Amino acid sequence: MKLSDQYHKWVEWSEEDQVYIGMCPDMITGIHGDDPLQVYKELCEVVEDVVSHFESERHSLPAPCIRPMQKVA
Repeated sequence: MKLSDQYHKWVEWSEEDQVYIGMCPDMITGIHGDDPLQVYKELCEVVEDVVSHFESERHSLPAPCIRPMQKVA
């Protein structure tokens, strides 16, 4: 597993902005575009870049805190 895999990432439609918005609250926000698959791909790339930057600067990565909601039976 890559370090970036521990961070929850998702894409959702913004009715207000009329675009898809990709989010990874533990690391970054603000990736957006018209194609949800492209937005997710770019989001993953940016998160990977942030992890690489933290490692190259010898900074500690933020602890992953955001988790997907689970259905309650």
